[in-house]
Amino acid sequence: MSEVVSPSGTGRQVRGFIRRLTLACAWGEGLDGYDLGAISVTLPLITTALGLSPLEAGLIGASSLIGIFVGAPLAGLLTDRFGRRTLFTVDIGALVVLGILQAVVPEWWQLLLVRVLLGVAIGAEYTVGAAMLAEFTPAKGRGRRLSALLVCWYGGYLVSVVVSYAMVDLLGLSWRWVLATGVLPAVVTALLRIGLPESPRWLLSRGREQEARAVVDDRLGGRAYFEQEELGDEQQRDGGYRALFAPENRRRALFIGVFWACNVAPYFAIFTFAPTVLKSLDLGNETVGTITVNAMAAIGAVVGMLTIERVGRRRQLIPPFWAMAAALAIVGFWAGAPGAVIVACFAVFSFLNALQGNLTAVYPIEILPTEVRSTGVGFGAACSRVGAAAGTFLLPIGIASVGIGPCMLVAAAVCVVGALVCQRMAPETTGRSLSATSAAPLGAAGARA
Repeated sequence: MSEVVSPSGTGRQVRGFIRRLTLACAWGEGLDGYDLGAISVTLPLITTALGLSPLEAGLIGASSLIGIFVGAPLAGLLTDRFGRRTLFTVDIGALVVLGILQAVVPEWWQLLLVRVLLGVAIGAEYTVGAAMLAEFTPAKGRGRRLSALLVCWYGGYLVSVVVSYAMVDLLGLSWRWVLATGVLPAVVTALLRIGLPESPRWLLSRGREQEARAVVDDRLGGRAYFEQEELGDEQQRDGGYRALFAPENRRRALFIGVFWACNVAPYFAIFTFAPTVLKSLDLGNETVGTITVNAMAAIGAVVGMLTIERVGRRRQLIPPFWAMAAALAIVGFWAGAPGAVIVACFAVFSFLNALQGNLTAVYPIEILPTEVRSTGVGFGAACSRVGAAAGTFLLPIGIASVGIGPCMLVAAAVCVVGALVCQRMAPETTGRSLSATSAAPLGAAGARA
């Protein structure tokens, strides 16, 4: 961001505050990746230890995704109505408590219940974290900082997979200890959030201009920032789902729901059951394969974060959909291919899915106005988790009934749908203020508005 000095602090202090806020939001999103990485490794162990049927195993695998489906839209509505700061604090405490409970409950249905509630809390992270970060961050570099949320997600997933295998294979520890480790990053996140202020954009949308200017003066550089980021264009309007699905926002909500679902549904389905998928393809070492493809995802997220401001949103969104479809189609049509080819296809898919996936933290924030921003993120997260939960639930059944090939072709078809929708509807929002991007038309024409 440009050098600005606030009445009560230096430019260095402003940058320090933005860095701290970025970490507080990104670590929160990383908790979801960490949790899903841990369950992907431990689910076979849980299935054996608790004597789960394929149906019960599928429910456990999809449990947090089901919770996100409930929690994200509810939290989004509450966040737009009551502010970002309150939920930003409350839900991280819930993640700590629920993280401990999932490691100690004795029955499978109790584990299912706790993990659904854990998903509700994670859903709150999706809605409040990205909105909080975007509404403080300058337009210059906003995409890179929002992309850091997904970098932490994939980083959390990769770290979790490596830690889980180390604890299980090298140390011989129970799956319960693996799940309990998720509490540690949650505690760190809670500490980072102590004392953070309310979003000035949300305060302005509620007519609380004096409070908003006080936050801007104290944390963001005062009048220069206020004018540079066009905060004066914020309007007082009613929010909620009626506003989200009003004519001016309806197509935006549709675009967010479709593209987000098409990005995450194949990923969650494949990588929640990554060891099972790779084993079904007769790879010699599914552990190495699982770590390899997840490492490529983490690298893809970092590359996406570093290039998003130069490449632009549309070019980082549309071509990867076609390339992912091609990679999955190769596995679908050539399920008996050599192990190196299969791992390479999954690695390409993982890299591009993560590179593109950064935009799930960017587009919903940038194309919706403040009064429905978190509500829209919650709606998009819920849509994505419908597809992800369905895929996660159906994949083990599909592998057992029709085989891995047809399952991968279905995943490729989902990517094609995403490519077609995004080609028509995705706007270019790079380098523009939130006031401008939330008013621009959808599609390529949005770049010229």
